[in-house]
Amino acid sequence: MSKPLYIGEFEVKLDDKGRVVLPAGLKKQLPKDAVGKLVVNRGFEKCLTLYTRKDWDDELRGLNSLNHFNKKHRMFIRQFSNGATEVQLDNSSRMLVPKKLCEYAEIKNEAIFYAYGNRIEIWSKHLYEDMMDVDADDFADLAEDVMGGAKGDGGDDE
Repeated sequence: MSKPLYIGEFEVKLDDKGRVVLPAGLKKQLPKDAVGKLVVNRGFEKCLTLYTRKDWDDELRGLNSLNHFNKKHRMFIRQFSNGATEVQLDNSSRMLVPKKLCEYAEIKNEAIFYAYGNRIEIWSKHLYEDMMDVDADDFADLAEDVMGGAKGDGGDDE
């Protein structure tokens, strides 16, 4: 069975207790049985990643395949899973984002849920805007570097 593919960018506000409403447009993309079983964890580049419990379990299985006798592998496992927390939605579709994770991601009162492919990232609004503030020519260069050789582009590779 293939994983769901998510799409969208959703701006949200956190209340004084650190709760955020899961955007309706995102909630309806989640598998029905996953809505009450979510895990939030540290992501890369100071964002958080929201997983369904099933997807988180898949990540854990991948971590279990690493060599626990290798120091780098152990450090990665610890860093990757540090802060992982199962979150529940209340009757108002709010979830509590742990304070420790908000501090890591510099999330104060505004956040962005950024969904792409099988990933849902949660960013502080200011870090997200900084990351996405890319000049059009720089984006074209990035696209060429990343995708230029994809699917036999016919161009000359150096």
